[in-house]
Amino acid sequence: MSEYTDPSRRRLLKFLSGTPLLPLGSSAAAAAFLTACGGSDHDDEPPVTTPVNPTPVTLSSVTFAAMAAPSLTDAAKMATTTVGSSMAATYSNGTKQNFALKYETFFVTGAMVPNGSGGTILSGGYYDINNKPILDTTDANQRQFFSDCPDGSSLLKLDNPTVTGLKGNAVFAVVQFEYTTRNVKGDSMYGMLPSPIAILTLDQDKTTGALTLVKYHNVDTSPANGLWITCGASRSPWNTHLSSEEYEPDATVIDKDTQFQGYSKNLYGDATKANPYHYGHLPEVTVNPDGTGTIKKHYCLGRISHELVQVMPDERTVLMGDDATNGGLFMFVADKAKDLSSGTLYVAKWAQKTTDNGGSADLTWIRLGKATSAEVKALADKYKAADIMDVKTADPSDATYTKIPFSGKSNWIRIKPGMEQAAAFLETHRYAALKGGSLGFTKMEGTTVNAKDKIAYSAIASIGSQMKDGSGGISIKGPSAGAVYALNMKGAQKDTAGTAIDSEWVPVDMGAVPALVSEDLATPDALGNKANADKVANPDNIKFSEKLRTLFIGEDSSTHVNNFLWAYNVDTKVLTRVLSNPAGAESTGLHAVDDINGFAYIMSNFQHAGDWDVSRDTSGNITGGLHQKVVTALDPLIRANYRDRYGAAVGYLTGLPTLS
Repeated sequence: MSEYTDPSRRRLLKFLSGTPLLPLGSSAAAAAFLTACGGSDHDDEPPVTTPVNPTPVTLSSVTFAAMAAPSLTDAAKMATTTVGSSMAATYSNGTKQNFALKYETFFVTGAMVPNGSGGTILSGGYYDINNKPILDTTDANQRQFFSDCPDGSSLLKLDNPTVTGLKGNAVFAVVQFEYTTRNVKGDSMYGMLPSPIAILTLDQDKTTGALTLVKYHNVDTSPANGLWITCGASRSPWNTHLSSEEYEPDATVIDKDTQFQGYSKNLYGDATKANPYHYGHLPEVTVNPDGTGTIKKHYCLGRISHELVQVMPDERTVLMGDDATNGGLFMFVADKAKDLSSGTLYVAKWAQKTTDNGGSADLTWIRLGKATSAEVKALADKYKAADIMDVKTADPSDATYTKIPFSGKSNWIRIKPGMEQAAAFLETHRYAALKGGSLGFTKMEGTTVNAKDKIAYSAIASIGSQMKDGSGGISIKGPSAGAVYALNMKGAQKDTAGTAIDSEWVPVDMGAVPALVSEDLATPDALGNKANADKVANPDNIKFSEKLRTLFIGEDSSTHVNNFLWAYNVDTKVLTRVLSNPAGAESTGLHAVDDINGFAYIMSNFQHAGDWDVSRDTSGNITGGLHQKVVTALDPLIRANYRDRYGAAVGYLTGLPTLS
C-alpha cells in the first residue's frame, strides 16, 4: 500500500500541516501518530502492535510569534485586516508544530447573503418594530440602512440541528450590530436606529474546520421592544448569546433627547412612543435548531451602560462591564443556575491601595436590591422618571437632596417615598451612587474569566478625569489610554450590611495587570500614534481561552492609528500583536472558542473603517489629529475595500490547532 494513499499516513500529514482531522486527545489521533512515527503498515512488514491503552497526545502549551505594526511603506496592509502572526504548539509527547494564522470573512456588511430559503437578505440590514426594512430617505434610491459597526458575536453548536443540505457540521454564530455611522447625506445616525441582531448558520468542514455561511437569519427583536446600541457580547455557559445595551438614555431629560426621539421614530414611526426605561438592559438570544432564534430582555440586572458581561462557572454570578462616564462595577447573582430572570444586584466599593500604573484597590459589595425581570418590567411600563426620584443639576440648597456624580457632572437627587426598588433597577447609576458605590469608572468595557485561577479581567478603555479626581471614589494617576485589570474572586463574602453573598465568585480586589497598562506618549510618534504602538492601548473587547491560557484583547483606540488584537499569555506574561484592523476601525466581536467539533476559533470583527480623526483649517487643509499623516494615502484604499466606508467585516481567525 502506498504511503500516499494510506489513511493513517494521510491523517498524519494533515496533522503535521496544521489541519488535523481529529482532536488531539482522541485515541484515533494518537494511534495514527504512533503508527506513523513508530512503525510501518506495508503488507510485507510485521504489523505494529498498538498499546491497549495508548497515552493520548494532547496540547501542552502555545506561544505566539508577533506581527509588526503595519506602516505606510505598505499602505494596503494599513487599509485592511492584516494577520502576520503565527502560533507554535507544544504537545504532551514533546513534539512541536507551527500554525500560520490568517483572517477569513463571512461577509462585508451591505452584501446580499443567503437566507436559507433560496433567496438573499441584506447583511447588517435594519428593521422596524414590524420587521419592515428601514430606508435611508436621504438616498435617491432610498436604500435600506445597513450597519458599518458589527460588534459582539458568539459561536456555538446545538446537539440536534435541523438545518439540511450541509456538507459538514452545522455551527451557528450570533452577531449583533451596534449602530451605523451616517446616512448617505452624511448626517450622524449614531443611536438613531434599532440595533439588528442576526444568526448565521455556518457549514463547518469536517476535515479543515473551515466555516462557510449558508444562512443569515434576522432575529425579530419586537418582543424586546427593539434593541438600543448593542455593543459587546458573550456566550452563556448554557449556550445562549448574551447581548448588551449601552449608554442608557437619561429618562429625566428624555423630552429634550433628539437622539432617542430619532430612535423612536425609526423603530415605531412615532418620535414619542419608545419608553426610555425599556433600554439599558441585558437581552438574551436563544438559537433554534433550524438556524432561527428568539430574544428576551432581562430587566433585573440593572439599567446601566451594559457592555460585555461574563457569567461565572457557577452559572449564576454575572460580572458586568459598564461603559459609562461615572460608571460602576456591578455584579448580579441569579436565584437559579442558567436563569437570569431573577436575582440580587450589587455595586462595588473601591478602597484605594495604589495610585500609579492603573492603580489597585480592595473591593466590597453594596446590595442594591433583589427583583425579578417581570417585576422591573412592570415598573418600567408604569413609571416615568419624575415618579421615581427628584433630580437637580444645580445645588438646591436642600438637605433632603444628596449630591452624586453622574455622567461627568454632579446631580442632586431625592428618592420618592416607596420607590427604592424602581430606583435601584431603573435609575441604577444614580441609586448606586446614592448608596455609596464607587461610581468613578470611565469606559469599563469587556469582562472575562480565567476559571482555573479564579481571576476575572476587566478592560478600562480610557482612564478619564473621573477616575483621577476622586469625585466617584477613585483617584489614580492614569495612564489615559487605559489598562486591563485583574480581579481575584473568592467565596464566603458578605456585603457591606453584613449579609452573606450567595456566590463563590465574588471579586475581592482589583489591580491593573502590569503588562497590560498602556503607555501615553508625550508627543506622537512618526506615524502619529499617541500611545506606544507596541503596548495595548484603549483595551475594549477581552476574552480568555482556558486551553491556550491566553487573554485576547481588542482595542477601541483613539491613540493608535491602527487598532490591534493582542494575545497575552497569563503564565509567561508575554504580550503579542496578533492582528491589525483597518486604520480608523475599532476591533470588535472578539470571541475565543476552544472547541467546536474539535476545532478552535477566534471570532473577530471590526467597525467604522476609515473613521478619521483629523482637524482641518477653513480651507480644508489637514492641520492635526491622530490620522493626519495617513488619511490621504489610506482613505481611497479603505473606500475601495469597504463599500465607500459604509461596510465592515464579520469574520474569524483561522489556522489554530484542535485543542481537545
